[in-house]
Amino acid sequence: MKHRSYPLRQLALATALIVPPAGAALAQTPPPPANVVALSASASVEVVNDWLNLVLSTTREGGDANAVQAQLRQALDTALSEARKAAKPGQLEVQTGQFSLFPRYAPPTQRAGGAVAPGGISGWQGTAELIVQGRDIQAITQLAGRINTLTVARVGFSLSREARDKVEANVTAQAIERFRERASAVTRAFGMGSYTLREVQVSGDEPVQPMRQVMRTQASMAMADTALPVEAGNATVTITVSGTVQLVK
Repeated sequence: MKHRSYPLRQLALATALIVPPAGAALAQTPPPPANVVALSASASVEVVNDWLNLVLSTTREGGDANAVQAQLRQALDTALSEARKAAKPGQLEVQTGQFSLFPRYAPPTQRAGGAVAPGGISGWQGTAELIVQGRDIQAITQLAGRINTLTVARVGFSLSREARDKVEANVTAQAIERFRERASAVTRAFGMGSYTLREVQVSGDEPVQPMRQVMRTQASMAMADTALPVEAGNATVTITVSGTVQLVK
């Protein structure tokens, strides 16, 4: 078989045709825009929380899983029957929460000869929850006092979507105005005549207030015929406007 040879000059020419010049790729990349400044501004307002979330629960345990489950269902059904009488959309809403059943194991035992035998199932324990939430705080706390098969486990306040929507428009307008004022101040500080808006983002926070655990002994005392004492507190609604502006001479 014959091997063809190529002159060195022809190889160099072929390589030059295949590989583009190093400066060609750089020439195609547009230069970054000049006189562009990134800014952000925020506005906040405090609003009284108007949405109460109350979790009632009970725990049962015993040697038979079916018996424990039946006790949980009976306690939950009784509480549901009472809660449904007071239910009203948006004011007092009722829904079931966690319903769980799991085994309890005996500790391992040591046999003759040093062998350790794993402990078997010694019983069963379960939990059932009922969630009551809404704007009618007085009705919810009074309902909690009437339910005697469950006790209060957690209490938390938040801001309803309707209440948030009422204040977000004004807070957004304040944040935008602060963004414009900051952009104007930066423009003057750099000795420019004006600015143009390149891109902007408007975002709001969604604060989540943790549910407060209630001691069982305190809950049992509060479950007399009186309403559960609660305090709503305030929520902070914050809107942030961020973006970039192009400074113009």
